[in-house]
Amino acid sequence: MSDARPWLLVADDDETFAGVLGRALGRRGFDVRIAHDVAQAMALAEGIPPSHAVVDLRMPGASGLKLVEFLRGRSADTRIVVLTGYASIATAVDAMKLGATHYLAKPADADQIVAAFGDAPPAADVDEDLRPLSVDRVEWEHIQRVLSEHDGNISATARALGMHRRTLQRKLGKNPPRT
Repeated sequence: MSDARPWLLVADDDETFAGVLGRALGRRGFDVRIAHDVAQAMALAEGIPPSHAVVDLRMPGASGLKLVEFLRGRSADTRIVVLTGYASIATAVDAMKLGATHYLAKPADADQIVAAFGDAPPAADVDEDLRPLSVDRVEWEHIQRVLSEHDGNISATARALGMHRRTLQRKLGKNPPRT
């Protein structure tokens, strides 16, 4: 790895997305290494920890949260941005507690990710409306929290929620409600 450029780890199971993102971040001055699962990412970060990391929340095998915890344990200085297509308040809180610098919902572009590495507050386009969440959104958040507590195991989550596994899968297959 080059000493002149900060090294960045991209951990995402979507090979196309990871490749496009890696090239874009490389053009922005990073020495990029790509992993498609948590074990591969941990192996890449074993020697010298990355200065920056982009971690997908859901990958085959272990959760991206395990990688966030591992990276934070290796270096308190690593700037970690968690990306997910399944954004929820519960997983955002979990990621931040484990040491993520920022949490972004997919699709996020390279400029948004680079901005998220900084110490600046979130962009002004964040809705700060204080209306209560809809019942559908509260349900989605609760399901995501319980799913996270059960390490993504749908059967165990369904048992904990007292619902049929297929019902839970159907709910998880839908996009999250807006508010």
